[in-house]
Amino acid sequence: MKIGIFDSGVGGLTVAKEIKTLLPNQPIIYFGDTARTPYGTKSKETLIGYAKEDASFLLDQGADLIVIACHSAASTAADVLKTSLDVPVFEVVTPSIEQALAVTKTKRIGLIGTRATIKSEIYKKKIGFLEPKAKVIGQPCPLLVPLIEEGWLKARETRMIVKKYLRPLKQQNIDTLVLGCTHYPLIKKIIEQKIGKRVTVVDPSLEVAKAVKQYLSDNGDIFTKKAEDKYFVSDIGPATEEIVRCFMGQKIILNKV
Repeated sequence: MKIGIFDSGVGGLTVAKEIKTLLPNQPIIYFGDTARTPYGTKSKETLIGYAKEDASFLLDQGADLIVIACHSAASTAADVLKTSLDVPVFEVVTPSIEQALAVTKTKRIGLIGTRATIKSEIYKKKIGFLEPKAKVIGQPCPLLVPLIEEGWLKARETRMIVKKYLRPLKQQNIDTLVLGCTHYPLIKKIIEQKIGKRVTVVDPSLEVAKAVKQYLSDNGDIFTKKAEDKYFVSDIGPATEEIVRCFMGQKIILNKV
């Protein structure tokens, strides 16, 4: 199966990288909607429309399986795509929730993400359904995606803003923190430093990659010979290629569509 991955920008490349680590021969088709990023500030109706367009593009390119790497889109459009598409659809929310519940001891779970992800309360609803005693404390972090997209991965300003965003969660004595945006793994070390050693950080990119591998393994669809990967974006800005290199650890050829 060819794995189609879409995100609001290049943040979903953290998912692509984890999938390539676990499934090095599996072909992926990536689409980053860089011309319309960020998705986190958009309405539910707009996000559903974007998600449908993104998935349709990937299917036209030959994808046999769709991964919604954008938390904002996953929080609002996952159910729509799962019922309307004839291919398997994975998203970053469900495996993150399962892992968070598996590692938490106090059942006090923190969540950082875009305003759209936090406002959707999808994590709170799903975690509450699975574990009624769990408490989810959400913290919107609208400045982090623009900072990461600009390449300010080690900047003093980024560290200060991360610290400010995490302060309310530390005060709530969480023991688990979910990175509710695929951009955040790029500053995971900063987040871990600021939140403290007593808090376990859950990386959705890794968790959804594990879920995809399990599905392909169960269905006998894992490639044994390396196939070609394709990377598409809707716009290429001055810093896009450099940020992509940071995400993937190597130069990637981007196709603008």
